[in-house]
Amino acid sequence: MAAVATFQTKATITSFGGQLLKLSHKSSTTGTDMAVNIYLPPQCTTRAVPVLFYLSGLTCTPDNCTEKGFFQAQASARGLAVVYPDTSPRGLDLAGERDSWDFGEAASFYVDATREPFRQNYRMETYITKELPELLFREFAGKLDRSRVSITGHSMGGHGALSLYLRHPGMYRSVSAFAPIANPSKCPWGEKAFTGYLGDDRAEWAKHDSTELVKNWSYGPLNALIDVKLTITTFTPSQGLGDNFYIQKQLLPENFEKVVKEKNLEGLSLRYHYGYDHSYFFMASFAKDHVDHAAKHLGLGNAPSS
Repeated sequence: MAAVATFQTKATITSFGGQLLKLSHKSSTTGTDMAVNIYLPPQCTTRAVPVLFYLSGLTCTPDNCTEKGFFQAQASARGLAVVYPDTSPRGLDLAGERDSWDFGEAASFYVDATREPFRQNYRMETYITKELPELLFREFAGKLDRSRVSITGHSMGGHGALSLYLRHPGMYRSVSAFAPIANPSKCPWGEKAFTGYLGDDRAEWAKHDSTELVKNWSYGPLNALIDVKLTITTFTPSQGLGDNFYIQKQLLPENFEKVVKEKNLEGLSLRYHYGYDHSYFFMASFAKDHVDHAAKHLGLGNAPSS
């Protein structure tokens, strides 16, 4: 008997010589149907290629980055696959799930919730780190190299990428983030999400806060790239002109950087840029660099000089 396919293919789109697949599957972790996009570069027709997971920000779906992030061109050039998971379970109609845009549906913060009514379904850490990769590596055996995986993300997804990388040493070869929520225990977005998903115990929050997690990092160089934007009129290490979320102290990358310096940790490249806002225009401007960062640590060498 033929094996039953794990994923349903909703669309197949040729892009930069490879294929973007829009998929869905039933998740035993979330108890819902989950959407996920994956870009398979042309190289995977002849060999298994390394994989970069991209975690999206608040309100996003798997389509946002595939349509506006411009990862595919460089992923094709370097020969790596890109996985775009969804930002939460959907279709549950839980109490409070859709009351605001920054909590609940499309705003999971990539944690396993411990509070009701989210505890049973909002298990996004387990989904991202266990169920989804296992399903993908089984479905695309011979195309994806499960031994070479990196992770990146934007905003809430930058928080997810950093925190999952730090919580699961050895799972990912490298991490990068665009304008991440880098110290969620100290910002309004994070306080709201962590209270709703994890309760009032700040010790539990710290277990998912990258600035707290990096204090205990002892696994060698961080292999981390973070891009942020300047929001003030004179040059200081802050975040990007036009990024209101930095002004509102939602991101706090300087707190993460401070701990890294105090601990004398190596392997962090944190870059500051003028003139960009918090949108995909900023992210797309530096997407090539983040693909190249992952490619280097995934054994594909340095980017060719232009």
